[in-house]
Amino acid sequence: MEEKGERRPDRVTLGEIKELAEVGRPTVSNWRRRHASFPRPVGGTESKPLFDAEAIAEWLDARPVPDGKYDENGRPETYGDRFRQALRMRRLVALKHEGESAGRLIRGAMATIAMAGEGDNWVPELLPDELREDIRGADPRVVQAARDLVGERGAPGAADEVLKLAERLESDLAMDTTPPVLAELIGSLAGSVMAGPGQPSVINLCAGLGELLFALDDISGRTEMVAVEPDLLRRTLLLYRLFAYESTGVDLCAHPEELDTLRPSEQGGAASDAPWGFPSADIVLADPPYASGERDRDEDGPLSWALEAVRRLRPGGRGYVVVPSWTLTRPRTTVVTAAVRMREELLAQDAVSAIVQLPRRIHPFRTGAEHALLVLRCDPAPEDKGRVLLVDADRIARRVGGAWIAYVTELLRGGRPPVAEEAGYVPVAASGPRADALLDGRSVLPAHRLAPPEKGLDHFEAVGDARREAFAVLPQLKKWIGDLGVGKRAGGLRHRKVGEHIKAGQLKHLPGHRIRESDIGDTGLVVIGREEMLGALPVGRRRIDLEDLAQYPQAVTTERGDVFLFTEHGVRTRVDDAGGCVLLAPVQGLRIAAYRKYLTALAKGEPVRPESLWIRPHPLAQLLSAPRNQGRVSGSLVPRVSLRDMDLPELPPEEIEELEAVLAEADRHRTEVRRQLDALDTLADRLAAGVADGALALRRRPPGPAA
Repeated sequence: MEEKGERRPDRVTLGEIKELAEVGRPTVSNWRRRHASFPRPVGGTESKPLFDAEAIAEWLDARPVPDGKYDENGRPETYGDRFRQALRMRRLVALKHEGESAGRLIRGAMATIAMAGEGDNWVPELLPDELREDIRGADPRVVQAARDLVGERGAPGAADEVLKLAERLESDLAMDTTPPVLAELIGSLAGSVMAGPGQPSVINLCAGLGELLFALDDISGRTEMVAVEPDLLRRTLLLYRLFAYESTGVDLCAHPEELDTLRPSEQGGAASDAPWGFPSADIVLADPPYASGERDRDEDGPLSWALEAVRRLRPGGRGYVVVPSWTLTRPRTTVVTAAVRMREELLAQDAVSAIVQLPRRIHPFRTGAEHALLVLRCDPAPEDKGRVLLVDADRIARRVGGAWIAYVTELLRGGRPPVAEEAGYVPVAASGPRADALLDGRSVLPAHRLAPPEKGLDHFEAVGDARREAFAVLPQLKKWIGDLGVGKRAGGLRHRKVGEHIKAGQLKHLPGHRIRESDIGDTGLVVIGREEMLGALPVGRRRIDLEDLAQYPQAVTTERGDVFLFTEHGVRTRVDDAGGCVLLAPVQGLRIAAYRKYLTALAKGEPVRPESLWIRPHPLAQLLSAPRNQGRVSGSLVPRVSLRDMDLPELPPEEIEELEAVLAEADRHRTEVRRQLDALDTLADRLAAGVADGALALRRRPPGPAA
C-alpha cells in the first residue's frame, strides 16, 4: 500500500476511528477482526492502514450506540452519527493548521449557524454589522462545514458543537466556560423562580458564552432577559448563539452601568425616555472568570460581582454567583482586605441565603481552584433572617455521586432536612460569648464550619467496647486498662479555633519548608516529611547536615513537645519527644508557647501547678486528629484540612494533666507492642528468605506430654 506525500483528509487511521466514534481501541480492533464487512484499507501501511472515512461512516451507521439518544423521529443514535459529526469538527480544526486563527474560525462558523437559525431570508440591512462582516469574511470551507452540521443537528445543536471546539482549537474561550454540571445546578435552583407567574426577568452578569442563560428553562420565547459581557469576542459569539436558538429577545450590553442608562423606547414606534427596563431582575446570575488567589485586595474582585448582583435583585428574587473559595476562607486581620470587607458586607446586609461549597475540580480548566456558589436574596423570610444555610456539596457528591445536584436542589428548597456534617444553618452574628457566627472574621467555607459530633455514637459505650477489646488482645495490660476511669460529662464544652490560639500567642505555628532533595542525606538533623508522617519511611532515616541547612535561613528546628501535623487526606499528628527536627512542607507543626517554661521548671525541681499549662503535647496531638477535625476537608487537587479552622475543647487544667498521663502511657505501650510486632515480622521475613534460598528446612517440634 502506498504512503507517499501528504495524507488526504478523507482518510482515517484506526486510532482516529476510535477517537471520532468515541470508543476504545479494542472495540475498533474487534470490529475489524470479527466482521468481514468492515471496510478494507485504501492506503497506508500494514502497521498503520488508512481507511476511507465515508465508507467507515456508512458501516458505523448500522451500529446503534447503547443507551444513546433518539431523534424526533424515534431513530436511535448510531456510531456513524458520532463519527460524521466529529469528522466534520476535525476538518474545522485542520483549517487552523493552515494559518486560520481560532477566533476567526469560530466566528465564521457561528455566523453561518446564526443565519441558519434565524433564516436566510433576512433583510441584509437589518442584520448586525458584525454578523454581515463575519459572513463575508468566512472561509467557504468553514461555511460548508457549518451548514452541514446545521443540516444534521439543527442550528442550536450546531452552535453548541462549534463552541465545544474551543479547546481543540487552543482557544482561550474554553478556559472560562462554565462547566455543564455547574450550569445544570444553577438552572435547577433557579427553576422555582422561573416557574413563577408571568415571565421572571433575568440579568446574567459575566455572561461569557451564555451557559447559565441556556441552562434555564426554554428562553426562546422570553423577552425580559439581558446578558452583560465585557469581552467583545464572547459577546459576539453569544449574540450568534442566541440567533441560533431564535432567542432574539435577549439583550446584550458590555458593562453593568449600561443597565441603568435611559434609552429611547422603540415599542409602538414612539420614542420616549423610558428606562431600558433592566436595572433589576428576579434572577441575577454570574460566574466571574477568576481563579484561586487572584485579586485579593482589588475592589473589583470576585465578590464585587456578588454585591452587584444583590444591588440588581428585585424583592423576592434570587441571585446565583460563583466565587473562588479563597474569597470565603481569608481571615480578618489587622489589615482588612477588599475580599474580607466585601464578604462581611454581604453577610451584614443579610443578603446571603446559602453558601454551597462545590465539588472539587468542577472547573476542568481552573486547575487547583475550588469554587463555591453564593445564593443571594433581597428580602429574607422572617424565619431565615440572620442565618445562612451552609452546604458542603463536595461531601454530598462523594456520598451520593451524580445525584448530588438533585440532592442539593431539594435541600435548598427546604424539602430535605440537612444532615449535620453536610449542611446546617449558622447565624450571621454571635448571640453570646464565643458563639459560632459567620461575622467572627474566620473562614465561612462550609467544610471549615460544619464539624458536628459523631452522630449515632454513644462515646461512653464506644470507650467501653474499646477497653474490652484492648484487654482481650493485650492481657498483660490488664491493670492499666482496668484503672482507666471514664465517666459521662454532665454539660457541654466550649471550643476555640486553633487560629484563635495562634493569634493569642498560646500556640506558635511552625511552617514546613521546601528543601532540595539533593541536600537530604543520612547524617545531621532528622527530617520529618510526608513519607515519615504516612509511615512509608522510619523517622530518622532522612537527615540534613547543619551546613546544608544553613542555606535555608527560614527553616527552624523543632523543640521537645512540638506537635507535627500532616493534613492532606485527613489529619495525622505526632509528638516530638526529643526536638531538633526539620519539617518538610506540607508537614507543619504547632508549639505550645508555655511548654518550654514548664519543662525548665520541672528540670529545676520547682513545683508546677496544673493550671500553668493550658494544653499538653499528647492531648493536643490527639484532639487535633479527632473526627470532628478530620471532616473539615477542602482543596481541589489535594484534599486538605485547614489547621487554623480546627478546634480544641476548653478543658480544666486537671483534666488536661490526666489526659496527658493516659495518652503518654498509651503511647509507651503502643511503642512496645509495635516493637514486638516488628520482631515477629522480621522473624517471618527471615524464615521465608531462608526457605526461598534453599538454606533452611522447617519442622515443628512434637508437642510435649500434657502437664
